[in-house]
Amino acid sequence: MSAEQAFRKQALAGLTDATGVYALCDLDGQPIYVGQSVDGIRSRVRRHLTSARSDVIANRQIDVWEVAFVRAWEVEGRAEIAAMERRVFAHFDAILPLMNGAALSDALPVDPPPEPGQTVQVIPERERLDRLTPDRRLARQINQYELLVDYILTVKNAPHLKKSLDAHFSRLVRYHQMFLT
Repeated sequence: MSAEQAFRKQALAGLTDATGVYALCDLDGQPIYVGQSVDGIRSRVRRHLTSARSDVIANRQIDVWEVAFVRAWEVEGRAEIAAMERRVFAHFDAILPLMNGAALSDALPVDPPPEPGQTVQVIPERERLDRLTPDRRLARQINQYELLVDYILTVKNAPHLKKSLDAHFSRLVRYHQMFLT
């Protein structure tokens, strides 16, 4: 096991396994994906970050390389979890489009969500800072964009994937500008 994998494993061990809502956040701490778990946040996030049984990884919606933080909101009850997920999604999607696709496209902006009960960094700080360099980030985003385009063209042409592609394009433009400066 690499040092980075060991760091992630230890960080995830400290993440709540209560039910609720989570946000996978990029190297800047900006959410890129919002999800819910009715069987434990830690378990669900672990599946995302290891690509085990995670549709958003399998269909190229998010790049695990970009995930540096996880925010968690403990919520009980299916209806309450769904309401919090929509609230978190609407708030952050309005700031920078998320990779969720259409799953929560009907979420209307409401009051900002409360502060998360927990924020966990899942990669070492030195690695996060190294990944922030514009040349690495732009190259990685170009590749992720290409993977998602290929997935849409060859496997599944779905509106939620195109929405994710649009979110990736917004980030691609942002990273391109960072690279030029």
